[in-house]
Amino acid sequence: MASRIIFTILKRSRDLTTNAILTVRSYSTGSHANSSSSSRNLFLRISPLGDPSLSVVPVLDQWVLEGKTVKTLELQRIVRDLRARRRYKQALEVSEWMTCKGLCSFSPGDRAVQLDLIGRVHGLDSAESYFNNLSDQDKIDKIYGALLNCLCQGGAMLTSPSLSHVQKMKDMGFAFTPLFFYNDIMCLYTNTGQIEKVPDVLSEMKENGVSPDQFSYRICINSYGARSDLKSMEKVLEEMERIPNISMGWATYAMVANYYIKASMHEKALVYLKKCEEKVNKDALGYNNLISFYASLGNKDEMMRLWGLEKSKCKRQINRDYITMLGSLVKLGELEESEKLLEEWESSCYCYDFRVPNTLLIGYSQKGLIEKAEAILRGIVNKGKIPTPNSWAILAAGYVDKQDMEKAFECMKEALAVWAENKGWRPKAKVILSILNWLSDYGDVEEVEAFLSSFKTIVPLDREMYHVLIKAYIKGGKEVDGLLESMKADKIDENEETKTILSSRQGKS
Repeated sequence: MASRIIFTILKRSRDLTTNAILTVRSYSTGSHANSSSSSRNLFLRISPLGDPSLSVVPVLDQWVLEGKTVKTLELQRIVRDLRARRRYKQALEVSEWMTCKGLCSFSPGDRAVQLDLIGRVHGLDSAESYFNNLSDQDKIDKIYGALLNCLCQGGAMLTSPSLSHVQKMKDMGFAFTPLFFYNDIMCLYTNTGQIEKVPDVLSEMKENGVSPDQFSYRICINSYGARSDLKSMEKVLEEMERIPNISMGWATYAMVANYYIKASMHEKALVYLKKCEEKVNKDALGYNNLISFYASLGNKDEMMRLWGLEKSKCKRQINRDYITMLGSLVKLGELEESEKLLEEWESSCYCYDFRVPNTLLIGYSQKGLIEKAEAILRGIVNKGKIPTPNSWAILAAGYVDKQDMEKAFECMKEALAVWAENKGWRPKAKVILSILNWLSDYGDVEEVEAFLSSFKTIVPLDREMYHVLIKAYIKGGKEVDGLLESMKADKIDENEETKTILSSRQGKS
């Protein structure tokens, strides 16, 4: 077993400290509540920018332009907060801003965090490239630990890069604890779909005298839940609860409750939802999870009670909280209340994040109330707000579902009109193809070409799109040789359907 190989490597080490990985992991938790006043002010400018497509760099630059001091500790706390909220792209932007501006020191621990964020945002190849470009002097234990974490989170196969990296760390004399490597092995099995192996690693930990921590137990609980082995899942949870030095958090009970909800064992789910609530305290994310679970159970009263508790116990509600509550109300069909909540958010929000109203647009569209959704969006536009392309694309998809292709076409053109402001937009190919087919049937070839041309830098043409365009060319009496060459250039070979379409030229001539 791969984890036994790792233990053989590790058990010869006499100096088992937590420096290699614990330092990196310590950045994944924490709150900005204890930061200085200036840090809180800077964070309050960044925090509302919850939309992943929004950059925090202009906020940081403006802060400096205003002559305000930037301190290393403050930025480290902001990176930690953003990372804890899974806003990895923005956390990486702050980290890279620290590096580029040279306004504050950048420690080896900061580099380790930056490497980890690069892996999360850009993938394992980019993380390895960053690692390889570091000088040998910079490659300390924290950096090696961060890359190991990327390897495990990225699902690298155990037999090659992960184990060789562990061996290299051992050869270089870096100190580490078996606990973190066992946990990473369990993560690796989870990420590679080998969840049935996770309990064996937990058993081996205990056999070899390594005490599992909260994270170890949660990975194992998840592995049983994902396989619908709820009896074993609960048995591991009970074992975890009996260990004095493990503090039970709300997230563990939320995980267990979720699997009981999925299994339609609602009475059992309610037991663990109550335990979850007992541990939430003032954690808004915990309340969000509870609200979502009760929405899944169709329990509006509990949803509203928890929303009231969150508002009374947490200092302020951010965009994420409203997205959760709006989505839950929409799920229960409480559309009138969801509109009132949207108005409440609009009156109090610091940054207009279109993901909040988009939640309502999606809900209305899914319920076939697409005209109402459009009225809401156009009302927002009339207030001077510029929607994201995705806001219009939601409406386009809703109109496609109702077979109102003219309106779908109109909404997609609106999306394109604001696309320049949001380069990260990726529309659904299915919606584009539906509109394209409609244009091909009822429009002329120039309209089809213009529509595809407007999207070619956003969505690459696939075989189906080429087929629609070929049909439009044939219908309009245009030569298709150039299109066929373009297909080859895009590495799309002609198939039987292509040949059938091309054979229709005989009847057109």
